[in-house]
Amino acid sequence: MTTTPVTGTPGSSQRTAPALSGRVWTSIVLVGLVGQLAWTIENMYLNVFVYDTITDNPTVLALMVAASAVSATIATMLLGAASDRVRRRREFIAIGYVLWGLTTATFGFLSVDGIRELAAVGDAVVLTVLAVILLDCLMSVIGAGANDAAFNAWVTESTVPANRGRVDSVLAILPLLAMLIVFGALDGLTQAGDWREFFLLIGGATSLVGVVAWFLVRDPVTVTPQPGGYFSAVVAGLRPSAVRQNPTLYVTLVCLAIVGTSTQVFLPYLIIYIQRTLQIDGYAIVLGTVLVTASVLSVLGGRLIDRFGKVRSITPAVAILAAGLILMFFARDMVPVILAGIVMMTGFMLSIATLSATVRDHTPTDRVGSVQGLRMIAAVLIPMVAGPFIGAAVIVGAAETYIDLGVQKQVPSAWIFLAAAAVLVVAILPIRALIRRTAA
Repeated sequence: MTTTPVTGTPGSSQRTAPALSGRVWTSIVLVGLVGQLAWTIENMYLNVFVYDTITDNPTVLALMVAASAVSATIATMLLGAASDRVRRRREFIAIGYVLWGLTTATFGFLSVDGIRELAAVGDAVVLTVLAVILLDCLMSVIGAGANDAAFNAWVTESTVPANRGRVDSVLAILPLLAMLIVFGALDGLTQAGDWREFFLLIGGATSLVGVVAWFLVRDPVTVTPQPGGYFSAVVAGLRPSAVRQNPTLYVTLVCLAIVGTSTQVFLPYLIIYIQRTLQIDGYAIVLGTVLVTASVLSVLGGRLIDRFGKVRSITPAVAILAAGLILMFFARDMVPVILAGIVMMTGFMLSIATLSATVRDHTPTDRVGSVQGLRMIAAVLIPMVAGPFIGAAVIVGAAETYIDLGVQKQVPSAWIFLAAAAVLVVAILPIRALIRRTAA
């Protein structure tokens, strides 16, 4: 891997950054937002779907998240390298989104009763869990190829270091805006148990944007030809020589992995925690207020990231996230939860924005698609394998329950937030190393 950065240098002045066109911004927001709508379903609402209709076993939820993360990471490595090799991103994005929507819609046709009718033998619940996990893995493969591999590579090639703080701060809020849209417009369907309509609407929107992306997205002219063979490109970033040639990139990826693991300790269980553990009737109001406020603060923070520097912004961003996690442990009522949630989610988005932008700055020009696989290992595979199981262990250890229609069900504990904060402490060492390296 060459050490040449994608465009410009990490220290480029903001004044020299070319303005992004309206077409590029529209592509970033539209394709990015709808992709996050689909990921919101996969990362959060699919857990609620399984919890409400199949099983309340937190280990099943953790297993599903982990299997999805492995599938998505492998797909990103393979398809990212493939898009590098053909030097095109648009087809991967457009066709991938259409297929992504179709697989998302299919979840609406899975149920324990339906599986029981199809399978004459075997435990219907177990078979349904297996079916959901397999479909989740398929959806993750398609979605990762379209979004994490092709779309993220396209964003890297369409931006420069001086404007990536703003771009990544916008990208960082898209998952929360997606959650807000789902909560505001579609949560009533899940409350009523209309899961088929819920999945069909999100799946249809994703496929529609895939069609739009075919005409909207334009491949950057800066795509650099990829040297070597395809399979060599897939594993290039895993070689020790690549780490030696690009040390700042890999230190940043380590930071991203730790921060991501911290958030995945609580994030898969967050809706269930607010709804079932705290029993806040207006949980949609809580989440909506938190997401809107944190999103605004994150966008404003993006300008500060570009102004003061990405690496210098990492420490305060992570500190804000840690403070929010500690506050969430103590918050019980609606107003304290809203305030603590704003701090936590603002820190979360700013941390991801600064680290993601730093990864883009130190991405080699000839491996932009391949590096998305490395980013997936750091941002998805490690966090979504380790984090949910840490959270599940904490939940099982706390053994908190509630009664639903005479049935005792296990619920998440507030200790997941302190466990997340404890994981975050580990990030101190690589963050200090990153600061020293970029200051040298």
